[in-house]
Amino acid sequence: MSKDTFKVVVTDFEYDSLAPEKEVLEKIGVEFVAVQCKTEEEVIEAAKDADGIINQYAPITRKVIENLTNCKVISRYGVGVNTIDVDAATEHGIIVGNVTDYCMDEVSDHAFALLMACARKVVLLNEAVKNHHWDFKVSMPIFRLRGKVLGLIGLGRIPQSLAKKAQAFGLKVVAYDPFVPKNVADELHVELLELNDLCTRADFISVHAPLIESTKGMIGEEQFNAMKKEAFIINTSRGPVICEKALIAALQEGKIAGAGLDVVEEEPIQENNPLLSMDNVILNPHVAWYSEEAQLELKRKVAENVADVLSGYYPTYLFNKDVKESALSKVEN
Repeated sequence: MSKDTFKVVVTDFEYDSLAPEKEVLEKIGVEFVAVQCKTEEEVIEAAKDADGIINQYAPITRKVIENLTNCKVISRYGVGVNTIDVDAATEHGIIVGNVTDYCMDEVSDHAFALLMACARKVVLLNEAVKNHHWDFKVSMPIFRLRGKVLGLIGLGRIPQSLAKKAQAFGLKVVAYDPFVPKNVADELHVELLELNDLCTRADFISVHAPLIESTKGMIGEEQFNAMKKEAFIINTSRGPVICEKALIAALQEGKIAGAGLDVVEEEPIQENNPLLSMDNVILNPHVAWYSEEAQLELKRKVAENVADVLSGYYPTYLFNKDVKESALSKVEN
């Protein structure tokens, strides 16, 4: 290597410790800088001369990327890369990494937990009992789970894991994902449908689409109008995939039975959000990803992406696979 020490900047983080990241990167001898950026200008100031960037929520926009003089790799905590302008990074020969197998069990477990809580009215009954109202009738109607249809919006790794868990409980699974080959769905015993057909058929809908321009608001008024009145919608992906205005209207008008939401359009949820006052809505604070094991694994792998690139290799978790072949040559410069 022509450069003795690389600089790696963590643009922002919500973790108590960055010890796992430091441990990985110390092996290749980097200058490790951790900051808490919120704006483009703050990211540019902190990372303009960085060789590698680790990112959580701070915006890595085209403007930011155009002001990075040495950057070879940007690695993001998580599966989604919606904080990064991937096209701009690719144009500038910057490798983008994520962690595609992160929290697969955690999110699929959490989605199924929300589904079960909706189906069995667990939260509603808990609140009733704690308010000294001992009467099962507050939960009516409850329907048998076995034989019902679970519709998956997205059929990547997490919903594939969820499909197997749901099938063990006797649910039939259908899915909408225009990018998944039929043979993959067939192996999972999952029927592929168009989006509105899925909304018509499903008793439970679990959302797993990534947040990109084409998926923003993809579940809207048209889809809620197609759903059964007994249907529940579960979201453990990103809040804006569902048009929240349409969701609130559907719940208020009784078009669907309820929702289990780990994510909302604006986080943290605003105090005047009507969802907060609905007994048929379960709200969690974007926690589906979390377990102690998943967090440690994520932190290590996100740093390994950076270490791999700065050592002259493509990372295991390469997101922008069409990045120019010249990307790695930047490491030598």
